[in-house]
Amino acid sequence: MLKSVEDILKMCRVAPGKKFKLKNHDPGWAGDRDIPVKARRLQAERLLAQDINDLAEAQDILYAADSWSLLVIFQAMDAAGKDGTIKHVMSGINPQGCQVRSFKQPSSEELDHDFLWRCSKALPECGHIGIFNRSYYEEVLVVKVHPELIAKQKIPDARPDKKSFWERRYSEINAFEEHLSRNGTRIVKFFLNVSKAEQRRRFLERATDAKKHWKFSPQDVAERSHWDEYMAAYEQMLNATSTEHAPWYVIPADEKWVCRSIVAQVLTHTVAALNLKYPEVPDDLKLKIEESRRQLEAEGE
Repeated sequence: MLKSVEDILKMCRVAPGKKFKLKNHDPGWAGDRDIPVKARRLQAERLLAQDINDLAEAQDILYAADSWSLLVIFQAMDAAGKDGTIKHVMSGINPQGCQVRSFKQPSSEELDHDFLWRCSKALPECGHIGIFNRSYYEEVLVVKVHPELIAKQKIPDARPDKKSFWERRYSEINAFEEHLSRNGTRIVKFFLNVSKAEQRRRFLERATDAKKHWKFSPQDVAERSHWDEYMAAYEQMLNATSTEHAPWYVIPADEKWVCRSIVAQVLTHTVAALNLKYPEVPDDLKLKIEESRRQLEAEGE
């Protein structure tokens, strides 16, 4: 679809310090249109299968090294495919070294703490992968589109009508992520960029197919009336919080096979960049291992 993984990373990554425009990123991008779609899809599926294997191997080293952790954040409009992407891309991961957390409407206990609290409790430990299906970024997305929600947080002198309120939140998020990065958590963030037309198609599919009714919420449809506000909130968030230590990747999500393949490539590249190795075994232990090996082999004779 593109010449290299580096091309894909460059296309999708929100470069820190550069003005980002969401309108310049096509949700329906699916590779070189001169190549038949069947060939492109087969290529993407082959890449996905390889990346799933590579990611499983990388997780094994991550777990053994026990020095870094990986935090993966997914944000998107409803029906963009977060659940399916997590399911497919992480299909080869050992569940013992991976936790998935979904963050929905905050509880009364969570509202009695700062907006980062409930997510900070769920951070992955060393050697593990933590996946956030939505996250503290809801506080500069849903809450920004619906600023009346701030009242429930009981913040003294809060003024969500002021630009400075949101700038402080961006700053607090950046400081939080920089702290995590300095202490051994590598962060990668995905915005699954689905078009309004494709979201409508998926909502209709859920409303029509009885087996998918459980996925359907009338409130999700009601939120479509705020589409432009959400796109503005996403664009501002991406510009303010994509950093070298915690980059955002805008993933075209209208075609699920494209979305899943690119996410897998980004994750594989991110873990590989840590240059992790299996722990070195001391010489005295090597001798004991060799002695144990000979003993075990002798038992079979």
